[in-house]
Amino acid sequence: MALSRRTFSALAGSAALGLALGGSGGPGAPSAYAARSVPTGPAPAPPSADGRPHTIGYDRYSLLVDGRRLVVWSGEMHPFRLPSPSLWRDVLQKMRAHGFNAVSIYVAWNYHSPAPGTYDFTGVRDLDLFLRTAAETGLYVILRPGPYINAEVDGGGFPGWLTAAKGTARTDDPAYLAHVDEWLTQVNLIARRHQFTQGTGTVLLYQIENEYDAHPGDATGRAYMAHLYKKVRADGIDVPLFHNDKGRNGYWTPGSFDTGGEKGGWLYGFDGYPSPSQTPPDWGTFGPGGAKGGASASPSTPGFVPEFGGGWFDPWGGAWFDGKGYAEARRTRDAAYERRFYLTNLANGLTLHNVYMTFGGTSWGWLPAPVVYTSYDYGAAIDEARNVTDKIAPLHQLGHLLQRVPDFAKLDRAADVHAEGLKVYHLANPDTGAHVYVARNDGADAVTADLPTDAGRVRITVPGRDARLLTTGLKLGARTLKYATAEPVMCVTAARQDIAVFSGRHGDMAELVLKCPVGPNVMRLDPEAAWVLDDDSLHVNVPLGQGGLTRVLVQKGETDTPLLLLFADDATAVRLFPYDTPSGTLLVYGPALLRHAEVRGNEVHLTGDVTETTSIEVWGPRGTDTLVWNGRTLPTRVTLSGSLMTTGLLPAVPEVRLPELGGWRMRTENPEAGPSFDDSHWTVAYRTTSFSTTPVPDGQPVLFADDYGFHYGDVWYRGSFTDATGLEEVSLAYSTGTQGLLMAWLDGEPLGTHRMPVPDRTTTIRKGTWADTAVFPIRAALRSPGRHVLSVLVRRMQHDEDGRALDTHKAARGLTAASFKGGSPKVSWRIQGAAAPDPVRGPMNNGGLYGEREGWHLPDFPDHDWEKASFPRAARYQGVTWYRTTFRLSVPADIDASVGLTLQDDPYRAYRAQIFLNGWNLGQYINNVGPQHTFVLPNGILRTRGANTLALAVLSEFTTLSGPGSVRLTLLGRATGGLPVTPV
Repeated sequence: MALSRRTFSALAGSAALGLALGGSGGPGAPSAYAARSVPTGPAPAPPSADGRPHTIGYDRYSLLVDGRRLVVWSGEMHPFRLPSPSLWRDVLQKMRAHGFNAVSIYVAWNYHSPAPGTYDFTGVRDLDLFLRTAAETGLYVILRPGPYINAEVDGGGFPGWLTAAKGTARTDDPAYLAHVDEWLTQVNLIARRHQFTQGTGTVLLYQIENEYDAHPGDATGRAYMAHLYKKVRADGIDVPLFHNDKGRNGYWTPGSFDTGGEKGGWLYGFDGYPSPSQTPPDWGTFGPGGAKGGASASPSTPGFVPEFGGGWFDPWGGAWFDGKGYAEARRTRDAAYERRFYLTNLANGLTLHNVYMTFGGTSWGWLPAPVVYTSYDYGAAIDEARNVTDKIAPLHQLGHLLQRVPDFAKLDRAADVHAEGLKVYHLANPDTGAHVYVARNDGADAVTADLPTDAGRVRITVPGRDARLLTTGLKLGARTLKYATAEPVMCVTAARQDIAVFSGRHGDMAELVLKCPVGPNVMRLDPEAAWVLDDDSLHVNVPLGQGGLTRVLVQKGETDTPLLLLFADDATAVRLFPYDTPSGTLLVYGPALLRHAEVRGNEVHLTGDVTETTSIEVWGPRGTDTLVWNGRTLPTRVTLSGSLMTTGLLPAVPEVRLPELGGWRMRTENPEAGPSFDDSHWTVAYRTTSFSTTPVPDGQPVLFADDYGFHYGDVWYRGSFTDATGLEEVSLAYSTGTQGLLMAWLDGEPLGTHRMPVPDRTTTIRKGTWADTAVFPIRAALRSPGRHVLSVLVRRMQHDEDGRALDTHKAARGLTAASFKGGSPKVSWRIQGAAAPDPVRGPMNNGGLYGEREGWHLPDFPDHDWEKASFPRAARYQGVTWYRTTFRLSVPADIDASVGLTLQDDPYRAYRAQIFLNGWNLGQYINNVGPQHTFVLPNGILRTRGANTLALAVLSEFTTLSGPGSVRLTLLGRATGGLPVTPV
């Protein structure tokens, strides 16, 4: 039949991406696409919006991009957790420089939709800008718009208004699907403009739903997934689609639901978050088989792990990490953890790997779900302050290896190999003959053993709870490796020679044997190396880390192409950056970060960051003789290794001085507690039914905040009644999520404060709705005839996630019921939450505090008549007190300084503070719970060269003295270089 342009486009981008994977041969048969000859040359170049159409295919080994194998080494970051678009590029450049070729992102429905039918993709919500930035950085994008994302965000990503809407979420309920379709339409209008298949962007893969294990085999689940699939395809998304299976159950493999007759274009993926004490599981293609075997549940698609633990989240009180916070997460899930688990994944045939999180960021405002506090640092390789940590080393090494050495894109399990005290995986590339060995030590003590390889027995030492990667028969440009005890990092061609990089732990003795059938000329360019030639091999030994980078040059012999061997320990290897340009590949050594490189005639122009004193060395194309760093021409010399090296040192980043915070002014609020407060403009609680999963108490109105359009932050209630004679106590039922609280007043007199408990290891951290009842006695002096006002402030900790598709996001938030002992007065309720959503900062920035509604958090609010204050404070007051000050920073323009705000006090003082910087709600501090004391102030919101306004809204209980105690600025990181930052 004749094909329309649209049909042809769909086939070129969708069917050709793996059309025949579900062909007549059955799920295990090779596809027609896979049966073609796959080129074995270099991996595809870094992606860009190049204007040319591309195909995305796959077979059981890997993705095939334009017919060439691609191993996806992706890192997760969430644009919504970094509310400064200029910094998106900073993080993306760090990811690319350190070996990632893709970035995976959630798109949070709640972040973009303040009300039904209303969507905001501007400012900090500019998805189009993020996708353009990723393409400009040279990263593929794995797009994950839900509609449900989980992600430890409010409602699992569902918008607040959906909690009060008809329809059962995460099912084929038509009322719910109508909202979903509207959301996906908005996202896909943007996404389809950035698909790599069309050459207009770098969106490589697209996820449908997330961790959907509630209806895996029933008609509801199949209909729901089929609807989403067809909707996304109808919207013009033609890249491969996939789902992230929670628990490696084999749910949603190809063919498990109706795709409208389309075959291929669907990948099976699963996630994994093993603890450091766990033995790394065999979840890959070569696993035990069956549904629980991970990738083996879908033998015709490549092994894909859309989420693998790059750390772990932490709840209020720090239960996971003994109150030590994310520093402990980074310590327990360190570089050795990454080598041990990620190399096991590689050995299991996984060729699509996403590290969750690579940059965690900040759950600012009312974004976090109740299970987490403000920081979402996650113990990730790039910390919340955008500092690259020691955890980057294995990610850097593996990422560049998988991009630069194509042998790793196609590996089969080879003959079993055993070494005493070690778990050994043996794989081989059937096309090139290269062998790969992963030797893993699951014990606490180092193990030294002889490893049998196809090149002979190799003696290796593997530290406790660590792993090593060894290779034999690997092509190093024009030469062939016999074996190496050091791990290969990359092999590139630059400066008219092949350059191979090997790395290991500091102090290791690296042994490398190169096949040399014809004796070469060998030059030791650094004194640490030793070498010897025997009949047909070159043996090189190097103690790693003794003098930075160690260079050995191999020339002549069986080829005229020189081979430069570079040896580095982990700290040195992460300062080696390959970069592809139209003029050829560059290899740069020395800076803390290489952001961008280009060749202009005889000049190499580099931009990047420096933290410590360093030189810069560049291996580049023929004819380049001038080095320009961050716009400054540097004096250089040509080295024996063919590089261009600076003759002097770049200085370390200078100190950055931060001012002390002073000049505070304060003002108490909560006039809502007083009996004479005018609440006539508040919303009357008139509803009698609700879509909430929380039952409406008999004989009482609906008091749930969401039913009246108040979805985020604090909410106030005022209940009027007459005649308190005989009343002994009032019981106030409420639901908030963990660490929520309720404060109550009767006729302006404090009744007390009640709060939800702190989760611990014996409490399920994801516990249900966290509902409780506060019971307050009523003093005799308040039991009088006449009108009375019961005022209640509820601090909500946002909506539950809906991981099991039970509509748990619809559990009530706020006051749920009120009852009295000694009488039953008829109460008329009014409710007030946040004012209209902030048009710039969005609906999740503010709650219903009086000061928020009056703009006390905004930088231009006039506070000159407020009372002067200083810290520490030690007042006793139930309610809300605001503190404001201004400060000015003058960080030099060429320094990227990351700044935080640190609050500390006597740990027994019961108060909490909302932190507003220049009007942006950047976090919640709970003094006597923690563990978070330092809050990142992202540049762009923070004016590093200008004036800033800081406001603290402090909620204090009457039972203890209130703070704050110490409030100070903290320098979290600095580098010379950085990027220009546009004020948000």
